[in-house]
Amino acid sequence: MSSTTQRSTAEGIVAEIGGPGNIVSLTHCATRLRFELNDSGLVDQKAVEAIPGVMGAVPQSGDRFQVVIGGAVQNTFNQIMNLPEMASIGKSALSDADVKAGARGKARGKVAWVDGFFEYLSDSFRPLLGVLLGASLIIAFTAVLDALHIVDFRATDKSATWIFVDAMWRSVFYFLPIMVAYNAAKKLNIDPWVGATVMGAMMTPEFVSLSDTKRFADTVCTTNPVLGTQSCVAHIFGLPMQLNGYGGQVFVPLIMVAVLALVYKGLKKIFPENIQMVFVPFFSMTIMIPATAFLIGPMGIWLGNGLGTGMAWMNGHAPILFAIIIPLIYPFLVPLGLHWPLNALMLINIQTLGYDFIQGPMGAWNFACFGATAGVLFISMRDKETEMRGTATGALLAGLLGGISEPSLYGIHLRFKRIYPRMLVGCLVGGLITGIFGGVKTSAFAFTSLLTIPVFSPMPLYAISIAAAFVTAMVLVIISDYRTPEQKAESLANRKQAESDLALEVAQAGMPKDVPTAASTPTAVIAAPVAGHVVSLDEVEDKVFASRALGEGVGIQPTDGRVVSPVAGLLVTVPASGHAFGIKTDDRVEVLVHIGIDTVRLQGKCFEVAVKKGQRVAIGDLLATVDLEGIREAGYDPTTVVVVINSKTLSSVTPKTGSNVIPGDPIIDVTP
Repeated sequence: MSSTTQRSTAEGIVAEIGGPGNIVSLTHCATRLRFELNDSGLVDQKAVEAIPGVMGAVPQSGDRFQVVIGGAVQNTFNQIMNLPEMASIGKSALSDADVKAGARGKARGKVAWVDGFFEYLSDSFRPLLGVLLGASLIIAFTAVLDALHIVDFRATDKSATWIFVDAMWRSVFYFLPIMVAYNAAKKLNIDPWVGATVMGAMMTPEFVSLSDTKRFADTVCTTNPVLGTQSCVAHIFGLPMQLNGYGGQVFVPLIMVAVLALVYKGLKKIFPENIQMVFVPFFSMTIMIPATAFLIGPMGIWLGNGLGTGMAWMNGHAPILFAIIIPLIYPFLVPLGLHWPLNALMLINIQTLGYDFIQGPMGAWNFACFGATAGVLFISMRDKETEMRGTATGALLAGLLGGISEPSLYGIHLRFKRIYPRMLVGCLVGGLITGIFGGVKTSAFAFTSLLTIPVFSPMPLYAISIAAAFVTAMVLVIISDYRTPEQKAESLANRKQAESDLALEVAQAGMPKDVPTAASTPTAVIAAPVAGHVVSLDEVEDKVFASRALGEGVGIQPTDGRVVSPVAGLLVTVPASGHAFGIKTDDRVEVLVHIGIDTVRLQGKCFEVAVKKGQRVAIGDLLATVDLEGIREAGYDPTTVVVVINSKTLSSVTPKTGSNVIPGDPIIDVTP
């Protein structure tokens, strides 16, 4: 993507989410821009999705909004933050993980502890996505060399060079407990370095050496006959301590940090603030390192082994059922972030069993997901849908090469509900093939992409199952389309309108400059939506509107609670709160009617909405009935603001202020 395109993408995103004045904070993850807004009702979702470079837009609860970019998210984020109009906003002082954690906290369900549990798991693993993906690609590279018989990576006499290559990817998985402990501690608002240090103590050469029976005569080791793992017991301070290899473990740091948080916060209440820096970490370490070594570590190992053994039992006794269930539940777990516990079990399996049996069936889901995206790409190319073609292309590449499903899910699948049933059929077909022929295993944690196929065994079975899942989902989407008849008709109309606009531009470009065109005179008049006195935006008690960050317009001090449409067009924004309405005319003039100042805080009280999003309205159609006295009694200003959101793209927007109006009277002249 060129810098010019990135800049236009950045400018377009800022404009369509309500301007810089509507942005509270901005951060990003691997594929998405994450906005915290003053008022999500000001966002034009369809306009955002139509911006080149945007794969999709995802409204969140509250005033949060996500824009799916894909692999170019970092560049787009930088472009947005470097825009002159963003200078006064600045980058959020919070990290991405902090913003996401806070956002999820606002969206808790009825059972808060359940939400908190899954947030804890997700935020402990999510920041590691990049290094896990990097390690999985190194593993894939080594697996390809092994499959081609160039190097035997399972040999015990490998050269130093290839031992070093092993170290490149094993570093991630061996030290994973320390990384998880750091993230988990950060999630629970305690010093993350204390969490990392406690876990690190279990992985030092000194701790590992305690299992040396030749050196320590009172250390006794036994072998688990089921898992084939060795367990040793040493005597420390006269007490028996079970010794385990903690490399690659995830449940131990998760449990340890949960306990550490109680200890750490309790110590902060005991010690004065001026000595906390010394004594809180000191006592936290002296309490938690022994507690982890004697109790938490063995308990975490037992829990992980138990879950892994249970999953292995199901896979061994009902392999077909297991291979079907895994790909069918993943499409529902991933959007909610609930797939991380299964990912943790994969790591446990590799650590305890030496292999994992979950990732193979999971590949059926991933490739069914990518196949559905390929179907969307085919249709968009056939129907000349430029925007969707770009979205689907980026999402498909991210999936096939990186094993990342988010661009497909958020950019396409969750926007078009017809896709999921067809994708699930692909999941079923791939899982069924995997189960019938005995399942697929892998000895490495790998993102399921084309590049990591060689790490699965048997490789031919895995390749056939994911190919079947991919093709099934793709063909079903192509045959039945991913859009409803209404969405298809709207897409066709938008394309014809774009072609008509292009033809008009070409025709006008050939005219002499001194020849007036129909577009050189005002072609749109915005009428008053409510009776009252019209004032300039300078007199509106809202800095965002007064600064015209959201566009040129007027304020109306209302005398009646009946609010009607000021233009004819399509309702693109109708928030549940009923305080704002976004309307796009057939001439592509975008009008926002915002009833009252900060009235979003009323959460719908005093507003009776008469329309719904996607409905077409004519001038004078009732939008809402408003209790003006109720708004005033609640302490809010009922001034109704009418602005033209896309003022900067129009030739002129001329407000008419200073008069008393009734609904239907002209208040703004617009020249496209």
